[in-house]
Amino acid sequence: MATLNEIETWLHDQLPALLAEHEVPGAAIGVLYGGEVVDHAAGLLSKATGVDATADSVFQIGSITKVWTTTLVMQLVDEGKVDLDVPVRDYLPEFVLADDGAAAKITTRQLLSHTAGFEGDIFNDTGKGDDAVEKFLVTLAEVGQLFGPGEMFSYNNAGFAVLGRLVEVLRGKPYDAVLRERLFTPLGLAHAASDPYEAILHRAAVGHLRPAPGEAPVPAPVWALTRSMAAAGAMLAMSPRDLLAFAEMHLRGGTTADGTAVLSAASVAAMQEPQVKLPALGMMGDSWGLGWELFDWSGTTVIGHDGGTIGQGAFLRVVPEHGLAVALLTNGGDMIEVYRAVVSHVVKELAGLDLPAMPTPPDAAVEVDVSRFLGTYTCDALDLTVRQDDDGKLWLDQVPKGIFAELGPTPEPVELVGRDEQSLIAVKAENGLHTPHVFLGDDGTGRALYLHSGRALRRATA
Repeated sequence: MATLNEIETWLHDQLPALLAEHEVPGAAIGVLYGGEVVDHAAGLLSKATGVDATADSVFQIGSITKVWTTTLVMQLVDEGKVDLDVPVRDYLPEFVLADDGAAAKITTRQLLSHTAGFEGDIFNDTGKGDDAVEKFLVTLAEVGQLFGPGEMFSYNNAGFAVLGRLVEVLRGKPYDAVLRERLFTPLGLAHAASDPYEAILHRAAVGHLRPAPGEAPVPAPVWALTRSMAAAGAMLAMSPRDLLAFAEMHLRGGTTADGTAVLSAASVAAMQEPQVKLPALGMMGDSWGLGWELFDWSGTTVIGHDGGTIGQGAFLRVVPEHGLAVALLTNGGDMIEVYRAVVSHVVKELAGLDLPAMPTPPDAAVEVDVSRFLGTYTCDALDLTVRQDDDGKLWLDQVPKGIFAELGPTPEPVELVGRDEQSLIAVKAENGLHTPHVFLGDDGTGRALYLHSGRALRRATA
C-alpha cells in the first residue's frame, strides 16, 4: 500500500499531463486518509484569464450539494421538526403539482431518494433574491407526474429545491444563510461560497464547454444556473479540502475533527441506508440512500455523489471501511476520463480497491426488440427520439429545451446498439462515457413507457 505522501507526489507528477491529454483546463483534488489530507491542483481556472488553479481555488460542486441539503434536512429530523414519512405538505402547504393527489402524498424521504415521481429538470429562473426558492415552488403547479410517488427512481433536481424551501420555512431564514450557519461555520470552512458574490472573493474556476463536437473547450457564457436551484446544486462552490471536511464529518459519525456535533450518528447511518435500487446506468450508484449515491465495489460499500454544472464537473467518493475520501473538482473537457485515472489510482493504492469498469458496447450487438424502443420520450429539459435508419442502425436524437437549449448547439445524433434485452448503449463515448439507455414499463401496446438514463423520460403521446 502507498502512503499519503506518495499519493501527493503522484498527483504532482501526473495531474498536469492527464489534464492536457483530456483537454481539461484545470482541476483540484484532495485526498483524506487516516485523518490526514493532501491536496493539489493543476491547469487554469479560466482559459480567458490564464489564472492558475491552486489547491484553495473554489470550483462548483454541483449536485454534491444535494448531500449538503440532505444533511440540513436530517438536522431537522434530529430536532424532531421533520418526520421523513409524513407528506411534505404537512410542512409546506404551498407545495403543488399538476397532479394534486400525488403532491398530497409525496414525503420528504421520497424527495431525498429521488422517488417522488414528478418531472425533475425544472430550472425556472425566479430571480436572484432571497425569495427565489419560495417563488420557485409556485412554478411547480404545472409540472406533471411521471409515475406514482415511491414507485421507482428518477433523478429529480426540482425535488431538492422543494427540500431547500423546507429548510427555509422551518429555520425561518434563506437557504444560503442556513447553509453557512449550520454547516460552513461548524465545519470551519475557509474556501467555500454559496453564491457568485462570495465566490469572487476567492480564486474561482470558470466552466468550459465545447462549441462543437471535437473542438477545444472554451469558457462558458455564464457562471451558474438559477438561484432557485441552489439547494439542488446550482451555486455552491469550494475547494477540495473544504469538501473533504464535510466528508470527514460523515466518516466521524456526525462530528467534526474538534468534536463539534453537526449531525447525529443515527442520521449519518440513515443517509447511507439503501432506499431504492437503480437500473444499471454506468456512472450512477447501484442504489440510492438519503442524499448519497451508494456503490458496491466488489463487496466494499462506497458512498458518494457527482456534480455537473455549466462546464464544471465534481466527483466525491467516500470509503467508510477505509477512512478514505477523494474529492476531484474540474472545469471542462473530458472530465470523466480524469476522474477514472486519478480516483482509480488513489483507491487502488490506499485501499486496494478497483474502480468498477465503465459500461461499454458489447463486441457483438445484442439482438433486441427494436419496436419496443422506437419513439420519442420527453421531459421539460429535452426530447429524446430513438429511430432506425434505412440500414437498420439505431440512433438517438437529442433536442434540449429551455435553459439547456441556450448553452450550445443541438447535440449530434448518437448511434446506439443493443446492450441487453432491456437496454441500448452509445457506440461512441461522450466525455468518457458510453451512456446506457434502459427501457422500462409498457405503454399498453408492448412499447416501453420510459427511457431511463438516470432520469425516467416518459414516452410522448401523440
